[in-house]
Amino acid sequence: MEAFRVVLTIIFILICVALTVLVLMQEGKSAGLGAISGAAETYWGKNKGRSMEGLLVKITKVLAVLFMVLTVILNLNVF
Repeated sequence: MEAFRVVLTIIFILICVALTVLVLMQEGKSAGLGAISGAAETYWGKNKGRSMEGLLVKITKVLAVLFMVLTVILNLNVF
């Protein structure tokens, strides 16, 4: 069982690093001066879910859930 815990810890560390990199790669949510002129209503603003930014958000959500699940599993005193 100790080997299983080591494997989970390594996976946990990899998820932590990947999550940090993904969060740093994302754009900020502030609209800035573009909201005044209506620049957010462009093609890229409407189809953000299908862009690279949308993909980064989806991957971040999945990794965040995996992070939380692994945190709970590793803190159980079963191993």
